[in-house]
Amino acid sequence: MRKSNSIIEKYKLGGLFYPILAILAAFIAGSILILLISTKNPIDVYSVLIKSAFGSLKSWDSSLVKAIPFIFTGLSFAAAKRCGIVNLGADGQFMIGALGGALIGIRLNGLPIYLHLPLTLIAGFLFGAIFGMIVALLKIKFGASELITSIMLNYIAANIIGWALTGPMQEKSAVLVNPQTELIPPSASIGRLFPATKFTLHYGIFIAIIALIFFYILIWRSSVGYQLRVVGINPSAGEYAGINKNRMILLSMFIAGGFAGLGGCIEIIAVQGRLMNTSFSIQYGFTGIAVALVGNNTPLGILLSGIFFGGLQAGALRMQILTGISSSMSQVIQAFVILFFTGRDMFRIKKA
Repeated sequence: MRKSNSIIEKYKLGGLFYPILAILAAFIAGSILILLISTKNPIDVYSVLIKSAFGSLKSWDSSLVKAIPFIFTGLSFAAAKRCGIVNLGADGQFMIGALGGALIGIRLNGLPIYLHLPLTLIAGFLFGAIFGMIVALLKIKFGASELITSIMLNYIAANIIGWALTGPMQEKSAVLVNPQTELIPPSASIGRLFPATKFTLHYGIFIAIIALIFFYILIWRSSVGYQLRVVGINPSAGEYAGINKNRMILLSMFIAGGFAGLGGCIEIIAVQGRLMNTSFSIQYGFTGIAVALVGNNTPLGILLSGIFFGGLQAGALRMQILTGISSSMSQVIQAFVILFFTGRDMFRIKKA
């Protein structure tokens, strides 16, 4: 027993051991659920799911496109968690960032692309960042729990989007049944990597990689990142060392909200082409929590985990068509992953 634990610690396998075990446990729990609700063989169902996600170049293309927003919301959760803040508001920050990107993209139509596109991306980041800072301010000024305020702000963000789509940003020809904005002009849009083909992967993948590199440098290669981590591990020790805890909380939520907002902006200007009433049917923030947890809040982990969950999302619909198992099973698996990972003590090998 002691030897097993020492092997895991010696080779630092804990970073991989528990996420992989959580994923395996989630698939096993999902198998039991499939057997209870259908006559399908879980192995056949998962085989279709995995092949649909990673079985061909087109499958990889779809999975990577789905992974990009998950990487940003995963970074959002991780940036806050490194400072000891549990950010459950990435969904709302994602929406507000999408709103900011659409607003600048549509209202400043006519600018050259070298000005318009950067301004649109900056707007997406800042809108999400400012919305994220509300959580920090409420915590600092009133001691409000970020668990409650960040969730409540998700609903506020959804209502702001509804108001914008049925009011100042509604396309003139759109009906109230399905309100939407005007199309994002080409000068504010992110293009595809292979425009003359059937592949839909866009240049946003490079922005996601840059964000991952920035997160690594900030957290592990800068004095500010060191302060964020100290406050996250032990706020009292941080204050004793002269670190301004409140400033770090504000900064972490600014960055966290900015990551989510940038992800929302990119999803609108690169994939959907306009802000719509159905733009947020996928729970980007909820999935981002799973991405960050499985990725151990590290850049490489978030990248790999984001691709994995992007694959689940991309393969879910085809799984439903071919097996009859609802595409919601992918959401169930994500929930099981979070459950088993947060309860990872059940996997620990106790010393004799």
